[in-house]
Amino acid sequence: MEEREGEVRWDGLCSRDTAARDAALDTIGQAVLRRAESIASGAAADGQHDSLEGYISGSKYQPLGGQRLLGLVLQELGIRIPRPLGHGPSRFIPEKETIQVGKEDTTMHTLFAESFATLGRLDNVTLVMVFHPQYLESFLKTQHYLLQMDGPLPLHYRHYIGIMAAARHQCSYLVNLHVNDFLHVGGDPKWLNGLENAPQKLQNLGELNKMLAHRPWLITKEHIEQLLKTEENSWSLAELIHAVVLLTHYHSLASFTFGCGISPEIDCEGGHTFRPPSVSNYCICDITNGYHGVDEIHASPAGSIPVSASLNKSVCEVEALMEKMKQLQECRDEEEASQEEMATRFEREKRESMFVCSSEDEESAATRDVSRHFEDTSYGYKDFSRHGMHVPTFRVQDYSWEDHGYSLVNRLYPDVGQLLDEKFHIAYNLTYNTMAMHKDVDTSMLRRAIWNYIHCMFGIRYDDYDYGEINQLLDRSFKVYIKTVVCTPEKTTKRMYDSFWRQFEHSEKVHVNLLLVEARMQAELLYALRAITRYMT
Repeated sequence: MEEREGEVRWDGLCSRDTAARDAALDTIGQAVLRRAESIASGAAADGQHDSLEGYISGSKYQPLGGQRLLGLVLQELGIRIPRPLGHGPSRFIPEKETIQVGKEDTTMHTLFAESFATLGRLDNVTLVMVFHPQYLESFLKTQHYLLQMDGPLPLHYRHYIGIMAAARHQCSYLVNLHVNDFLHVGGDPKWLNGLENAPQKLQNLGELNKMLAHRPWLITKEHIEQLLKTEENSWSLAELIHAVVLLTHYHSLASFTFGCGISPEIDCEGGHTFRPPSVSNYCICDITNGYHGVDEIHASPAGSIPVSASLNKSVCEVEALMEKMKQLQECRDEEEASQEEMATRFEREKRESMFVCSSEDEESAATRDVSRHFEDTSYGYKDFSRHGMHVPTFRVQDYSWEDHGYSLVNRLYPDVGQLLDEKFHIAYNLTYNTMAMHKDVDTSMLRRAIWNYIHCMFGIRYDDYDYGEINQLLDRSFKVYIKTVVCTPEKTTKRMYDSFWRQFEHSEKVHVNLLLVEARMQAELLYALRAITRYMT
């Protein structure tokens, strides 16, 4: 905790030691009081009080207490108080249906404390991801290792690479967080004026960044060679592995951020307003108590489907999906398709996936322009099965994470391969054996279809999987959502989120997003690591 030239540092609050946190909070409280007293003294035109205590005791608000008093005093002193623009951590999930801070169980509380100690804040990604504590624990551990533990890259490089990756999808939420972290660890503010102001070494990473984010199937060993053999601006293999993992991590996290409609926190750009509410009986003290007032009553977004009109249809959809799963299992038991037929079904699904696109005209969440953090702004996702363009199918049997990628990462960046492997497995195998209102359901077939459909969109094929199951289990609205979140997450809308699995719990839709995040990250890693392996051999 440090105070200098009017600046108050909050670092001590991130200590894992309770006594250190208490001391830091006390120091911050004293700094706030000193600042408030100086404002109160300046505002005391009648000269009857010369301190905050005198101001309060002599004011009409003296009978009030706690946050109500503080809010009203600050208002009278002319201090603007921000209020949140949104309600809760997600634009897609009603606040009352998220995990409420202060009402979490012991496991979740431990994760909240770990997140705060690691990130310096309890961010909205954590508050949505905590629907699945086992995954969140693995995610936080991995992210902490990538950003803060010993590794090939200096700390400010790590955050700048995070900015570069998030900016490819115009994810200003993640960009803003890492701009602050970049500066906090001593990064040069000039780099934030644009990628051309960063060191040439980081500029050279721009080509790999854009291909990983949008067209990873185009990465070759020649791209790797260019990065490793550029004289004084060259990357070492270990540095490049660290950079690749960071890029894929933040591309995928951008997908989660848009896919779950993550809102910026109140202290972030786009997360607050100083405008007073329009309702006449809305009191400033409600803001300081965290109550959002009448706005919450009207928080139901436009375009949501009335429950009475959709309930029966949604229940039928769940029953129909479960029946399809049962029939497919029976077909598996009766006969197995030939390898030729399996290959044909994969090519058909890969080809059809390029025609899956949204007809939405609804605007996605507004974000500020972050294009200065990357080059070639026109470069984006394109289906690789376009006419006149052919990319060979990536067969997992020839290069897989388990047999090849894992060992390469672990060799060049120790322990990270293990952390990623654990995270992949948790996301893939996570189940509560429920589907909407049904319990004791084996969801493995559905989870595998989602994972393999994402990899299919990237040209990645599993020889032992029947891709005919995908069309049986994933309807068009679900495919549109998956493809948008994975390939062009910045275009995700609430209508897309609401349109699939309408009778499922929000926690189940967040679970879907965990599958999308990890399947996408693994797909990007497979293409990059295969190119690195080919360069090394």
